[in-house]
Amino acid sequence: MPAALVPVLPSEYTGRCEALGTSIRATAEYLPGLESTSPVDNDSVWLHDALLGPHSADIVRYLRLARATGGPVLDLGSGAGRLAVPFARHGFLVEAVDRDASSLERLQTWGRRIGPQVSRLVIPTRADLAELHLRRTYRLALLAGTMVSAVSPRARPELLREIASHLDPGGALALDYTAHQLRGLSEDPHRTWAFQVPRFDGIEEWVVARQVFDLADMSERITYYAVRTGKSSSERVVLTTDKWVIDPQRLTDELHAAGLRIEGRRRRRIDERTESVFLVCRAHA
Repeated sequence: MPAALVPVLPSEYTGRCEALGTSIRATAEYLPGLESTSPVDNDSVWLHDALLGPHSADIVRYLRLARATGGPVLDLGSGAGRLAVPFARHGFLVEAVDRDASSLERLQTWGRRIGPQVSRLVIPTRADLAELHLRRTYRLALLAGTMVSAVSPRARPELLREIASHLDPGGALALDYTAHQLRGLSEDPHRTWAFQVPRFDGIEEWVVARQVFDLADMSERITYYAVRTGKSSSERVVLTTDKWVIDPQRLTDELHAAGLRIEGRRRRRIDERTESVFLVCRAHA
């Protein structure tokens, strides 16, 4: 489990206090929809993993689903292979799609490091999800790590149609996203969280994450203010990610219009106004 989220004194961020706001939330269980949908560099990989949850536990859930559906698997927004490489290690052929070339390069390096039995099962493809054109068919497609929120509402229906048209009969699309209570966001469109990133490389990293919601266009921006301290040096890093706020009913309608029926839905309460939602959708036979 990641270290508990704890308050960080605003004085640690001299000159940024006004931007961070005054209300700092803390929880010991789950990072509340703070996942980043932006490319991740090598220095930020620890933060990226922490934002995806305790030890990226969703890998087990998606692997269980893959064993039920079979492959090949389409991993959309794959990053550096968080899901693709474990899937290949379990014998699944995986097409890993990401817009960031450096992430795909790290994915290939990781696969080669493990061996040809893994690297030959991973097909890296550079593409933007908003302009996706697939060439193969799949038994399972994944939009994991809230990647569906990285696609604009304007482009999302076409993405879902493209995915559905390339699923084998009875194939599945699995995705997760963070659902916010819109009334709560209108009352409090700014949230600040503070936590320590679990690292095992001798670096101590603390982060203040600032969420700013814009309900006029149903979007949010998250800014991560990180301090990384080693034995002889310390650095401050500012990272941002932009996401779209998901309207659950609109997403449901888009899935149905694309020819996908929701077979399973699992909710996990994060706080009084936020929950994590996991969907499994089947293509019509």
